[in-house]
Amino acid sequence: MTAFAPFDDDSTVPSLTVETTATADLGPLVPLLEAGHPLAWMRRGFGLVGHGEALRLEFCGPDRMRDAAIVWQRIATAASVTDPLVRTGTGLLAFGSFAFSDSSATTSVLIVPSVIIGRDKGQSWLTRIAVGELEPLVVPPLEPYGPRYHVDLHPGTVPDADYRHAVAAAVARIRSHEVSKVVLARDLVGQLPPGADIRRMIDVLALGYPDCWTFAVDGFIGSSPETLVSVDDGSVTARVLAGSAARGTDAATDEQAATALATSTKDQDEHRYAVQNVLASLRSHSPNVMASEMPFTLKLPNVWHLASDIEGDLIDGSTSLDLIDSLHPTAAVAGTPTSEALRIIDELEPFDRGRYAGPVGWVGADGDGEWAVALRSAQFDENGRVTAYAGAGIVAESVPERELLETRMKFRPIAEALD
Repeated sequence: MTAFAPFDDDSTVPSLTVETTATADLGPLVPLLEAGHPLAWMRRGFGLVGHGEALRLEFCGPDRMRDAAIVWQRIATAASVTDPLVRTGTGLLAFGSFAFSDSSATTSVLIVPSVIIGRDKGQSWLTRIAVGELEPLVVPPLEPYGPRYHVDLHPGTVPDADYRHAVAAAVARIRSHEVSKVVLARDLVGQLPPGADIRRMIDVLALGYPDCWTFAVDGFIGSSPETLVSVDDGSVTARVLAGSAARGTDAATDEQAATALATSTKDQDEHRYAVQNVLASLRSHSPNVMASEMPFTLKLPNVWHLASDIEGDLIDGSTSLDLIDSLHPTAAVAGTPTSEALRIIDELEPFDRGRYAGPVGWVGADGDGEWAVALRSAQFDENGRVTAYAGAGIVAESVPERELLETRMKFRPIAEALD
């Protein structure tokens, strides 16, 4: 691995050699993950898997995404790339995960793997990346999964009663017109047994939530339903989720739950704040950006969401890193107005969110990329400690017990994957 100090002069920028080669279909991606340090970005069985670290870039502070955009452009300009396929996910790219807060103690990272395995409909490929000479073309061997294991998750810094109190305090602030909405999160913690194979968890998430982005970056793992932004050849798309309801226990109650969500004034208001926030953030880059006329109900295995799709054309050459800098944090994970909501989060959440609710995804050499909001996620540290996160959007009509139940619902993907 080559480390790079992001603010050195151009003479210190490493010159990467990159070569993409078409391959036969290598089959499911999860078994191809590196057991100790998985790097992954996948949905519906397709996506990207990384092995090793050719280059690791770390950032922190309020300018972390802006700095990443500048540094990545310098890295891409200096690289020598051979890419006969020239398609999404080929050539030089980096996996990335950014901290939620400007003041987070958690670093934000861009990781360029030594080997990338890509799989899409009708095409598979392998990309080798190195500072200097490339290693021979070898497909990483399949490693058998380790034994099954179970992890109990229990309240971390926010017990149930404390979360209810925080929600009640937030509602009071909203009713006094300090903010319109604020998102409050809580954490659960657990401990992996020695030698636990984290690929088992990733496999459960990828199979159980195929329409979500399943990701693994630097020990941060999850399966997010919300696309923060996708940039592809001058087009920009996003999917906004805000407003949730538990799935029913049978077909009739499930339909009732979806209908109640779609007609809920409280959830429609919460959703509208989130959509308008994203549109406002994108308009300077894409004046024609538009959202679907009405939100739709998105069905996931554990929850219904109100969802809106957004699309437009970029006019200013913005990269995906530029856009995540403009968009983060959205109203869906912070609140409205943003600055006041963040101040209340700092007061009412007694923990550092780390990379939870921050951007996670990948960026290519041309700046195109795919980024999700890092929801339904957990951070795994080097000692096997697990910290999972979930949050709920609080508005004037919020009831503390219901918001607590919503977070329990949102913890289910991680809790079940570790069971």
